[in-house]
Amino acid sequence: MTATARPLHVVLGSGPAGTALARELVRRGHPVRLVDRKGEGTALDGVERFAADVSTTEGARAAVDGAAVAYHCVNVGYHLQVEVMPRIQEAVLAAVEAVGARLVVLDTLYPYGETGGAVMTEDSPWRATTRKGRMRAELDEKYLAAHREGRARVVLGRSADFVGPEVLSSTLGGAVFPAALTGGEVPGLGDIDLPHSYTSIEDVAAGLATLGERPEGDGRVWHLPTAPAVTTREVLTMIEKRAGRPLTIVPVPEARPFGPFDAEFMAEYAEMFYQHTEPQIMDSSAFERAFGMTPTPLAETIDATVAWYAEWLGRR
Repeated sequence: MTATARPLHVVLGSGPAGTALARELVRRGHPVRLVDRKGEGTALDGVERFAADVSTTEGARAAVDGAAVAYHCVNVGYHLQVEVMPRIQEAVLAAVEAVGARLVVLDTLYPYGETGGAVMTEDSPWRATTRKGRMRAELDEKYLAAHREGRARVVLGRSADFVGPEVLSSTLGGAVFPAALTGGEVPGLGDIDLPHSYTSIEDVAAGLATLGERPEGDGRVWHLPTAPAVTTREVLTMIEKRAGRPLTIVPVPEARPFGPFDAEFMAEYAEMFYQHTEPQIMDSSAFERAFGMTPTPLAETIDATVAWYAEWLGRR
């Protein structure tokens, strides 16, 4: 490495979060490797695409070879998560330990479980009772234990439900925006008059990149920058105004197939449906204070998302 070369940042997973993160890291001047099973996809300026199966020891080690920082943004099919995500964790932790890279993990709110509507902070108890919630909590305990034991330097960034350009598989994604723009049926999951936090995909990227650049945050969980919660009905009203047409909102009081979410997915999602029958309020003020970041206003995120979906629908 020359004196002027900057350390390599490796992003594992090329979904919306991983792709947005890769772009953000390039914008910040970092060399970036973006890893998935195929190593294919649209060319991104400044990004090396790399093929590896990070659920295997060999694949994870090859993926992070030479990295100063690795970002775990890998996800798998919902019905495979309980089986596959622990295997990915084991391989990725072993790989970063072997090469000496720091590990930044994109995490969910699942470990908190049902809160009765209490605001979720980093100090909230982990009371998950669902299979996927318990699995995520167990993974997080292992990540933090690896840090405490000095085996790897690890930090976790938790996000609420994603929203933003290129976000399709989210409750505020491909089931909502195309229908809103074309006059189709928009699902109203659970009680849409409850407050619900949504995290901009761009804030996910900026938050994870910041954790990757700021090792003083290691060894704990952080809530990534997230705009103040409003009701889902208020979000749908914002989308309606930008779509320029009334929304046809169809109540979905329980988990059932709709839009891009088929029966297999919704059968697995049923245990997590409490997220739509009680308030989901995430507080990211600790991150904002520590790192001097503020979340993108929700109105700006909705503007960008509606514009992206309008263009995306025009290309289909």
